[in-house]
Amino acid sequence: MSRALTPSQTVGPFYFGTLARSYHDDLAPAGVAGDRVEIELSLVDADGAIVPDGLFELWQANSHGRYDHPEDRRNLPLDPGFHGFGRASTDTAGRAVFRTIRPGRVPWPAGGLQAPHINVSVFARGLLNRLATRLYFDGDPALAEDPVLKLVEPARRSTLIAKRDAAGVWRLPICLGGSDETVFFDC
Repeated sequence: MSRALTPSQTVGPFYFGTLARSYHDDLAPAGVAGDRVEIELSLVDADGAIVPDGLFELWQANSHGRYDHPEDRRNLPLDPGFHGFGRASTDTAGRAVFRTIRPGRVPWPAGGLQAPHINVSVFARGLLNRLATRLYFDGDPALAEDPVLKLVEPARRSTLIAKRDAAGVWRLPICLGGSDETVFFDC
Protein backbone atom coordinates (compact mmCIF):
# COMPACT_ATOMS: atom_id res chain seq x y z
CA MET A 1 0.00 0.00 0.00
CA SER A 2 1.36 3.39 -0.99
CA ARG A 3 1.22 6.14 1.62
CA ALA A 4 1.45 9.41 -0.26
CA LEU A 5 1.05 12.80 1.28
CA THR A 6 -2.41 14.29 1.11
CA PRO A 7 -2.74 17.45 -0.98
CA SER A 8 -2.34 20.83 0.65
CA GLN A 9 -5.41 22.91 1.25
CA THR A 10 -5.61 26.66 1.49
CA VAL A 11 -6.64 28.33 4.71
CA GLY A 12 -10.31 28.02 3.88
CA PRO A 13 -13.86 28.49 5.09
CA PHE A 14 -13.59 25.70 7.65
CA TYR A 15 -10.91 27.74 9.38
CA PHE A 16 -12.81 30.99 9.38
CA GLY A 17 -15.99 29.37 10.60
CA THR A 18 -14.31 27.92 13.68
CA LEU A 19 -11.28 29.92 14.73
CA ALA A 20 -11.66 33.37 13.25
CA ARG A 21 -14.60 34.19 15.42
CA SER A 22 -12.66 33.50 18.63
CA TYR A 23 -11.52 37.09 19.14
CA HIS A 24 -8.90 38.18 21.57
CA ASP A 25 -8.19 41.72 20.48
CA ASP A 26 -7.56 43.25 23.92
CA LEU A 27 -4.21 41.85 25.00
CA ALA A 28 -3.68 44.14 27.99
CA PRO A 29 -6.45 44.20 30.57
CA ALA A 30 -6.47 46.75 33.39
CA GLY A 31 -3.50 46.45 35.71
CA VAL A 32 -0.97 45.34 33.09
CA ALA A 33 2.20 47.46 33.23
CA GLY A 34 3.24 49.46 30.19
CA ASP A 35 2.34 52.12 27.70
CA ARG A 36 -1.10 51.29 26.28
CA VAL A 37 -1.35 51.38 22.48
CA GLU A 38 -4.05 50.80 19.92
CA ILE A 39 -2.97 49.11 16.69
CA GLU A 40 -4.90 48.92 13.44
CA LEU A 41 -3.76 46.39 10.86
CA SER A 42 -5.29 46.43 7.38
CA LEU A 43 -5.06 43.70 4.77
CA VAL A 44 -5.06 44.05 0.98
CA ASP A 45 -4.16 41.66 -1.82
CA ALA A 46 -1.57 42.13 -4.56
CA ASP A 47 -4.01 44.28 -6.57
CA GLY A 48 -4.80 46.53 -3.60
CA ALA A 49 -8.25 44.99 -3.06
CA ILE A 50 -9.49 44.74 0.52
CA VAL A 51 -9.35 41.27 2.13
CA PRO A 52 -12.49 41.21 4.32
CA ASP A 53 -12.07 37.64 5.56
CA GLY A 54 -8.47 37.54 6.76
CA LEU A 55 -7.17 36.84 10.23
CA PHE A 56 -4.30 38.36 12.22
CA GLU A 57 -2.57 36.82 15.21
CA LEU A 58 -0.19 38.81 17.39
CA TRP A 59 2.56 37.53 19.69
CA GLN A 60 4.63 39.91 21.78
CA ALA A 61 6.72 40.40 24.89
CA ASN A 62 5.41 42.39 27.83
CA SER A 63 6.62 45.91 28.65
CA HIS A 64 9.63 44.45 30.48
CA GLY A 65 10.71 42.50 27.39
CA ARG A 66 9.67 39.06 28.62
CA TYR A 67 7.46 36.58 26.79
CA ASP A 68 4.82 34.60 28.69
CA HIS A 69 6.35 31.36 27.48
CA PRO A 70 8.05 28.50 29.38
CA GLU A 71 11.27 28.91 27.37
CA ASP A 72 11.67 32.54 28.44
CA ARG A 73 13.30 32.01 31.82
CA ARG A 74 14.96 35.40 32.11
CA ASN A 75 14.70 37.11 35.48
CA LEU A 76 12.21 39.74 34.31
CA PRO A 77 8.69 40.35 35.65
CA LEU A 78 5.65 38.62 34.21
CA ASP A 79 2.36 40.51 34.32
CA PRO A 80 -0.67 38.53 35.53
CA GLY A 81 -3.33 38.62 32.85
CA PHE A 82 -0.93 39.50 30.03
CA HIS A 83 -0.14 36.57 27.77
CA GLY A 84 1.08 38.50 24.73
CA PHE A 85 -1.25 36.75 22.28
CA GLY A 86 -4.12 38.22 20.29
CA ARG A 87 -6.35 37.22 17.39
CA ALA A 88 -8.88 39.13 15.30
CA SER A 89 -10.51 38.81 11.91
CA THR A 90 -10.54 41.61 9.38
CA ASP A 91 -13.80 43.49 8.97
CA THR A 92 -15.51 44.41 5.69
CA ALA A 93 -12.95 47.20 5.24
CA GLY A 94 -10.06 44.73 5.70
CA ARG A 95 -9.12 46.09 9.16
CA ALA A 96 -8.56 44.60 12.60
CA VAL A 97 -7.92 46.64 15.75
CA PHE A 98 -5.96 45.49 18.79
CA ARG A 99 -5.43 47.09 22.19
CA THR A 100 -2.20 46.13 23.90
CA ILE A 101 0.94 47.59 25.48
CA ARG A 102 4.12 48.65 23.80
CA PRO A 103 6.50 45.70 24.20
CA GLY A 104 9.94 45.93 25.75
CA ARG A 105 13.13 45.01 23.97
CA VAL A 106 14.07 41.35 23.75
CA PRO A 107 17.49 39.78 23.19
CA TRP A 108 18.73 38.65 19.79
CA PRO A 109 20.21 35.12 19.90
CA ALA A 110 23.52 36.32 18.40
CA GLY A 111 23.80 39.13 20.97
CA GLY A 112 22.33 42.58 21.42
CA LEU A 113 18.71 43.65 21.73
CA GLN A 114 15.90 43.88 19.22
CA ALA A 115 13.81 47.03 18.90
CA PRO A 116 10.33 46.80 20.45
CA HIS A 117 8.19 44.85 18.00
CA ILE A 118 5.09 42.71 17.68
CA ASN A 119 5.14 39.46 15.71
CA VAL A 120 2.22 39.27 13.27
CA SER A 121 0.84 36.17 11.57
CA VAL A 122 -1.47 36.59 8.58
CA PHE A 123 -4.03 34.00 7.48
CA ALA A 124 -6.23 34.48 4.42
CA ARG A 125 -7.93 32.61 1.59
CA GLY A 126 -5.48 31.41 -1.01
CA LEU A 127 -2.63 30.99 1.47
CA LEU A 128 -1.30 27.49 2.09
CA ASN A 129 0.54 28.60 5.24
CA ARG A 130 0.48 31.60 7.52
CA LEU A 131 2.62 34.57 6.60
CA ALA A 132 4.90 35.93 9.32
CA THR A 133 5.89 39.57 9.59
CA ARG A 134 6.61 42.15 12.26
CA LEU A 135 5.28 45.49 13.41
CA TYR A 136 7.79 48.09 14.61
CA PHE A 137 6.99 51.55 15.96
CA ASP A 138 7.95 54.58 13.87
CA GLY A 139 10.40 56.93 15.55
CA ASP A 140 11.81 54.38 17.99
CA PRO A 141 15.55 55.09 18.32
CA ALA A 142 16.27 51.34 18.63
CA LEU A 143 15.17 50.74 15.00
CA ALA A 144 18.63 51.67 13.73
CA GLU A 145 20.25 48.82 15.66
CA ASP A 146 17.58 46.13 15.28
CA PRO A 147 19.26 42.99 13.86
CA VAL A 148 16.15 41.85 11.95
CA LEU A 149 15.58 45.23 10.29
CA LYS A 150 19.24 45.25 9.27
CA LEU A 151 18.54 42.09 7.24
CA VAL A 152 15.79 43.85 5.27
CA GLU A 153 16.60 45.92 2.20
CA PRO A 154 16.41 49.60 3.32
CA ALA A 155 13.80 50.51 0.69
CA ARG A 156 11.43 47.82 2.05
CA ARG A 157 11.79 48.44 5.79
CA SER A 158 8.87 50.87 5.79
CA THR A 159 6.49 47.92 5.19
CA LEU A 160 7.24 46.82 8.76
CA ILE A 161 6.97 50.18 10.52
CA ALA A 162 3.63 51.32 11.93
CA LYS A 163 2.90 55.05 11.85
CA ARG A 164 0.96 56.84 14.56
CA ASP A 165 -1.97 58.94 13.37
CA ALA A 166 -3.39 62.14 14.91
CA ALA A 167 -5.74 60.09 17.11
CA GLY A 168 -2.80 58.10 18.53
CA VAL A 169 -3.58 54.85 16.69
CA TRP A 170 -0.62 52.91 15.29
CA ARG A 171 -1.49 51.85 11.73
CA LEU A 172 0.24 49.26 9.59
CA PRO A 173 -1.08 48.18 6.19
CA ILE A 174 -0.26 44.59 5.24
CA CYS A 175 -0.07 43.94 1.50
CA LEU A 176 -0.01 40.32 0.30
CA GLY A 177 1.84 41.01 -2.97
CA GLY A 178 2.65 43.44 -5.72
CA SER A 179 4.94 46.46 -5.63
CA ASP A 180 3.90 47.37 -2.05
CA GLU A 181 4.22 43.83 -0.69
CA THR A 182 4.94 43.62 3.02
CA VAL A 183 8.18 41.93 4.04
CA PHE A 184 7.39 38.39 5.20
CA PHE A 185 9.81 36.10 7.03
CA ASP A 186 10.47 32.36 6.93
CA CYS A 187 9.90 30.79 10.30
